[in-house]
This record gives sequence, C-alpha cells and structure tokens, in this order.
Amino acid sequence: MLAVVGSAQAAPVLQDVAFSALPGNRVQIDLTLSATTSPPEHFATESPARIALDFPGVSNGLAVRTIPIQLGAVHSLSAVEASGRTRVVVNLDESMPYQVTTRGNQVTLALNTLEAPPAPRTTPDRAPAPTAARRTTREASPPLREIDFRRGPAGEGRVLIRLPSAGTRVAMREEASRVIVDIADTALPQRLLRRLDVTDFATPVVAVESRPRGRHVEVNIEATADYDYMAYQTDDLLTLEFRALTPAEKEELQRRQIVYSGDRLSLNFQDIEVRAVLQLLADFTGFNMVASDTVSGNITLRLKNVPWDQALDIILRTKGLSKREVGNVIMIAPTPEVAALEELELRSQQTIEELAPLRSEFIQVNYAKAPEFAGLIKSAENQLLSERGNVSFDARTNTLIVRDTARNLEEIRNLIQRLDVPVRQVMIESRVVIANDDFARDLGVRFGFTSSARSGDTEMLMGGGRPGHLPGTAFIDKGPVFQDARTGQPFNTAIELPTGSGAEALLVNLPVTDPSGAVNFLIGRVGSYLLQLELSAMQREGRGEIISNPRIITSDQKQAEIQVGREIPVVTPGSANNPATVEYRDATLKLLVTPHITPDDRIIMDLEINKDEPDFTFSVQGNPLINKRSVDTSVLVDNGETVVLGGVFEQTRAFQREQVPWLGGVPVLGHLFRRTERVDNNSELLIFVTPRILKSELAQGTTGRF
Repeated sequence: MLAVVGSAQAAPVLQDVAFSALPGNRVQIDLTLSATTSPPEHFATESPARIALDFPGVSNGLAVRTIPIQLGAVHSLSAVEASGRTRVVVNLDESMPYQVTTRGNQVTLALNTLEAPPAPRTTPDRAPAPTAARRTTREASPPLREIDFRRGPAGEGRVLIRLPSAGTRVAMREEASRVIVDIADTALPQRLLRRLDVTDFATPVVAVESRPRGRHVEVNIEATADYDYMAYQTDDLLTLEFRALTPAEKEELQRRQIVYSGDRLSLNFQDIEVRAVLQLLADFTGFNMVASDTVSGNITLRLKNVPWDQALDIILRTKGLSKREVGNVIMIAPTPEVAALEELELRSQQTIEELAPLRSEFIQVNYAKAPEFAGLIKSAENQLLSERGNVSFDARTNTLIVRDTARNLEEIRNLIQRLDVPVRQVMIESRVVIANDDFARDLGVRFGFTSSARSGDTEMLMGGGRPGHLPGTAFIDKGPVFQDARTGQPFNTAIELPTGSGAEALLVNLPVTDPSGAVNFLIGRVGSYLLQLELSAMQREGRGEIISNPRIITSDQKQAEIQVGREIPVVTPGSANNPATVEYRDATLKLLVTPHITPDDRIIMDLEINKDEPDFTFSVQGNPLINKRSVDTSVLVDNGETVVLGGVFEQTRAFQREQVPWLGGVPVLGHLFRRTERVDNNSELLIFVTPRILKSELAQGTTGRF
C-alpha cells in the first residue's frame, strides 16, 4: 500500500521590519516575510501624509502594531491585519517620493528618491496627481460619478465612491465616530446631494452624507462607536469597508489606550515582598524610588516580556498603591496616604496665597473697552480675583487698575493679552430690487341711432335712452333738421336727453374712462335714419426697477444698523374733549445685521431688512398707506459670496367686459354693444446680500468711500 500525505502550504507571514538612514536624506525600510509573495499594492495620501502597502493573503506576525522610526520625515510604521490581508502604513511628516521593490521574500521601501515612484498595477486609495498636473486655473471641476452603500457577507458596511478619475486626490480623517472623506477639485451633482440612512442594513455604518465644500466634496460617514475600517481604491472606485469589533478586539483596543514605552522585562516570583519587587524595578530602570513605611505585604507574579512601567502599574493596582513622579524620583505609598498628602499640600498653598502681599498694577487696554474687561474679571464664573483682590478702571485712558497677589495678577495679565486683540471687520452690502411690468388695454364704444317716421300729422321718433351726446353734432331748433320727402317741410328728428339740452341721447354709452384715442363717425340722413358712432381705445405699458443698495461696515459679532427714509405723520381725529393727535411712523429703508466670522472665514449673519414706503394713491382719512417689505433671517455665507435671501413675485391678471344683453354677444356686430378691459401687472421683489471680510489695512480706509 502506498500512502501519500501532504499538507497545505502555510500563508506567508510578515516577520520583521528593519529601517536605516541613507545618504541624501533618504530612508530605507525592509519588510521580511516568511515566504515569497507577489509584489504589494501601494498608494500614498497627502492629508495626512502616508504611504500604504497592501499584502493580500499575508498575515501579520509582528509583536507590536506600531514601530517608531523617527528618521527624517518618517515618523512611524503601523501594521494591521484585516479581511485576509495585511496593510503596512508608513506615517510621514510630509509627502515625499518613494519606490517599492520586491526581491524574494523581502520588500524594500525607499523614501525621498529622486525619481517618481512607478505606477502600480492597481491603485487603491490612489495618491494625488503630481503637482505639475494639478489645476492652475479655476476651470470647471469634474463631477463625482456615484455614491453607494452595500452590505458585505460578514455584516460589514461598504461605502462605494466612484471618483471622476483614478488620479483624483482623496484625504480621509476620523472625528469621534465619523470618517470624513475629502475629495479635492470635484463637483457634486444635485442628485448626489443627499443623506443615506443605512441603519436598517445592520452594519457599523449609520448614515452617509455628501455635501459640497467650495471646489471640493466632503463625504461624511457616521458609524457606531466600536468599529474598524480600511480604505482601498481600484481604478476610479474608492471603497471604505467598516466592520464591527469583536469583544477580544474591544478589550485589546482599551488596553492599547494606555501606551507603555519602558524597556521590557520578565518577572517570575512566588510570594515575594512588595518592597523587594519595587527595589528590583528601581535597579532595572535606574530611577530613584522612595517607598512609604506603610507599603507592606507579599505578591506572587509571573510577567513575561512586559514593559517595566506596565509591570509597575500592575503591582500598584494589585496592592492598592499609587505613585507620584517628581523629576527622576518615584514616590510610592497607599492611595489614601497619597491623597491625604496632596490635600495637605493644597491647603498649605491656599494658606500661603491668603497671606501673600497685595500688589497694584495698571494694565493698558488697546482694542477693547476697559469696563468690559473689568466686568469679565469681577464675574463670579471666572474667579480670577482672590477674596482680597479688586479691579477698577479709568474710562478716560481705557486702563484697568488691578490689585491682587502676584500670581493672580499674572493670570489676569495673560487673559487680557489673549483677548485684547483687533476684532475683524465685515462689510455687508445689500440690494433690494423691486421690478414692475404693467400692461392694460381698454376698448369702448358709444353708439347713437335715431329713426323718424311721419304719417300725416303724426310723427314717430325712435332713439337711444342714455345721455352722452357726441361732440360736434350740429342742431337746429333743438335738434338736427331733416326735410320731409313728400312735402319738403323741415321737422325735428332728435330725442334730447336731458330734455331741452340740445344733446341727442345715445343707444350705447360704454366709452373708455381715459381713452388714448377715439374715432367719431357721424352719418347724416340715410333715408329717415340718423347714425352716430364713436370708437375709443386705450393701451398702457410700463416697466420699472427700484434698486436700493445699503452698505455698512461693522465688527465681528457687533450689531450694526443703517436707516434712510422719512417719517409719515398720521393724524388721529379728535373730539370736543380730546384734540387731534399726530403720530409719526417710519417709512424707511433699514438694514440691521449682526455678523459672526467662523474659523474657516465664513460668515453667519443675523439679518433684518425693511423697505417701507408711503403710497399716496390710497389714503384713509387723509393718511397714506405704508407698503411694507421686510426679511428677518439668519444665513451662513462664504466670504464675498452673494446670497438671495428671498423673493416675492406678484402677478395680477384681470379681464372685465360690459355689454348690452344679447346684442353684445352677436359675432362682429357685438363689438358695437360692449366694452372690454384687460389688465396684466407683474411685480417682483428680490433681496441680495454680499458680506466681505475686511483686512486690517482695508478696514481703516473704507469708511470714507460711501
């Protein structure tokens, strides 16, 4: 029988890290693996400056996670194993060129090389484009292509960001339980300006929110408190993978929060006196150690390859002891005894402070007001003055007069030096635009018709019943004279209204109120008929803009107000016992603003803008109406950016028709029996605000410009 026994090949292990300084301010880092493996994937970031190497299928066998290097601009090296790969991160003080070479089971990273690093086959977390390739003009930034979220098979959360190109610069940072990704020189499409709530996916990721930041895009990823993440990029796809920490990893994370940097030692004792162990540690470290007489008892311990400072902390916590370091001397005593000693020292210092002599000092205030500083120092919340101290001020010279101990005087002097600085100034420019576009058209008609018939001695007249005789119509003996066709005798054919006025009545009297033009038609006798016709029309168009431009300069967080206009008297009628009263009301343009400059040179403004004006076309008991337009809001604006606070668009459309029943609806001829009015008025109000932060030299010379 032949039996063949085989074993699977073990995965490569990262075993050792060595580093050295080379001529020309270069640094070389050698990574040794247990077996030959494929070349690692590598990339670099600028903010923070890092170089990362990914070893797929390699496990981490280093004894420590972080190795300090401190050579040139190279700060340290960290190695982390996750998701079947090991990532080695080299932390730098500044970005520098590098090269990665692989020879057998050794990978060499050469830093600060003269040649540019070769482009990797795959470019996770792609490094920023070279300086020469960066944009030097404010051309349009390429848009971000996609932001998505996926859940992995093991419950991890994956944020997928499709960058504009593989060379897009990306920087990541952690803030509390958030990871913020800054994507440089990239625009955010409107469809990606959103917040993705991914709580239902049951991953460490809670939400993904994207927003523009000037010419950059910021992706804010909120996660639970206990998580670990890594980022990698393939071509233009940036992936951030978040996974929840296991209980063992959480315990290890808590243990690493206390960093021990002492030399490692091993201790193995059975029932040894605590004082003897402390003596042993003092001999090993070379520190001067003083133990209190109350330190006693025995301890059994077995520690292997443990930093000496960690071993000391373990012994002290086990026996209820505490330590205090003074220079190169370590004092050890039971915790209650140390606390009592510190309390005694504090009481002694307090007694010395109460007996210290008082001194007086004059402190000149340059930019602020001395009364404000006096109130700040006296306030109970600060407690800058001792019980015997006092502060006053001289308003004429803007000087503080402080009397207290030397220690408190020094603290007050440092406080005033920190706060008494020039306050930045802001110029707020506002535009209030009122635009009108009015249109009106009226069509009217006046129509008179008279008919007469005579039979023997009987005469029958038929005509209108509305007053409104057309000018220019001639009358003889109270009316137009017509001649009878049979007898040749004249007779009166007009119906006068009012009677005896000589004005012929009209059948239709629907003229335009204020016509721009009118045409009269007067037709004499047509058989036995008299016809009068007047067509009138009016069309009015108007466009106008009212632009108000108030500007004001004020200091940071200081309210400012500018107002221009007039006061309108409003008369209240009196009575026999109470005389009439006059009250003045403002009809002004007013800008009230309080700016606040943020640390990133943006401006938060509390704004109140009013534009009130009297309308003398309408009045109540002789008092005009006041048209009010106002905005009261708070906005965040970039320096020099113009923001539209609000707008009101008003549109008035009206159509009115007056006509004679039935006759006004007759096609074509109905125009002789009706009047039409059409109105189309548009009014729009827009309010713009532009804040600008003034430099100190500009702030001193702009007051006289306006």
